[in-house]
Amino acid sequence: MSSQALDESPFAPDIFFPRAMARLDPAPLRSDVELLGDHHLNPHLSIDGIRFREAAVLIPVVARQPGAGVLLTLRTPHLVDHAGQIAFPGGKLEPQDGTPAAAALREAGEEIGLAADMVEPLGYLDAYLTRTGYRITPVLGRVDPAYQLTINPNEVVEAFEVPLAFLMCPDNHRQGSRVVTGILRHFYDMAFEDRRIWGITAGIIRALYQRIYG
Repeated sequence: MSSQALDESPFAPDIFFPRAMARLDPAPLRSDVELLGDHHLNPHLSIDGIRFREAAVLIPVVARQPGAGVLLTLRTPHLVDHAGQIAFPGGKLEPQDGTPAAAALREAGEEIGLAADMVEPLGYLDAYLTRTGYRITPVLGRVDPAYQLTINPNEVVEAFEVPLAFLMCPDNHRQGSRVVTGILRHFYDMAFEDRRIWGITAGIIRALYQRIYG
């Protein structure tokens, strides 16, 4: 493949990151009006009256050539929330964090040992509301492909990359459903090789696609 062909890939770092920065918010938005979340595919499940706890996740996009990848984690099966699911690094905001980006970077360091100096935060998506009571602010970060990880086995089984091209293809954004605690719930479901990316993580990926390419 010629260098010109590589330069024309929409998922090459030199093309994707400027496009993303032009479409993301430079600071997190505080309004809960019309935010994305579990309720969008489940209008029968009301979020009225839920007191949301602030959380943040890092969308770690690795600046690889010829196409960027997205770093995801597989959570350990014994966790209280979303055990055994594929997720972005992230967690609750702590008083010392200051910003969602700081919280996301701290959590990425604690969960998978991703050093903060290997990540450049580029901007925010709208917050994502969950039925479990979290208001998750996603921050997209450009990750140096020379990163090294140290997995925390108490939280994460493994970390792996998925091609950005796969995640940004709407044909891969299928809708699934299952009964949870006696209630039918709908969600996005993305099957990559032998892995299933679904639920909140898939919803945030869908939101990223809509913001950048919708």
